[in-house]
Amino acid sequence: MYSTKQLSYAPTPYSYTPNPSLSATINLDEEVKLSTTTAERDLYDSLAEIYSIIVTLDALEKAYIKDSITEAEYTETCNRLLKQYKSNLSDETVSRVFVDLDAFKREWNMECPRATERLRVGIPATVEQPSHNSATNNGGGGAAGSLILAATENFITFLDALKLNMVSKDSLHPLLSDVIQSANKVTDKDYEHRGKIVQWLITLNQMRATEELTEEQARELAFDIEEAYHGFKATLN
Repeated sequence: MYSTKQLSYAPTPYSYTPNPSLSATINLDEEVKLSTTTAERDLYDSLAEIYSIIVTLDALEKAYIKDSITEAEYTETCNRLLKQYKSNLSDETVSRVFVDLDAFKREWNMECPRATERLRVGIPATVEQPSHNSATNNGGGGAAGSLILAATENFITFLDALKLNMVSKDSLHPLLSDVIQSANKVTDKDYEHRGKIVQWLITLNQMRATEELTEEQARELAFDIEEAYHGFKATLN
């Protein structure tokens, strides 16, 4: 009755006949490139590194909470990750695309609450809280004396920097980190006004690298650190 002709393709409801001349040629063995220029490649590499830093830092915080690593290992690794994070964001192009941590997390559907808090604070948990391996716990003698001297020098150096009008974040944050880290090695006591050192570290950490404190902020910071210095010295008596 009716002749049947085998079709070379599956029929569609719209009776569409593929045209080989209009078909795109795709090489499945060819690598798909996200970037076409060196600048774009560097940008994507930096964003990928920031992503991995956040994930790694979150895992590190969990490991520290579970006592899976020592304080020394945690502190060293955390400091390195924080420096790498800041180093990547020091590039203006990367910083502009990154926007801020919350925006980046939304863009890539990230949670990482522990890493978020650590990046907000900007210092390891072992620095934020006094170390149990301080000289007052170990009864260090001569070693304790050298640690006290180092902490005292760091307090004085920081206060002198403020007197010299060094008020930018990139000048003050490293010096203030030295203050609290050296003081933590001397005592694990929560001495008077110690919390203000941590709060100022957080404030400085959230500023841009070249951003500067106002004159009022600088005076307030000098007063708070002077008070913390007196509190620190009181624990030694």
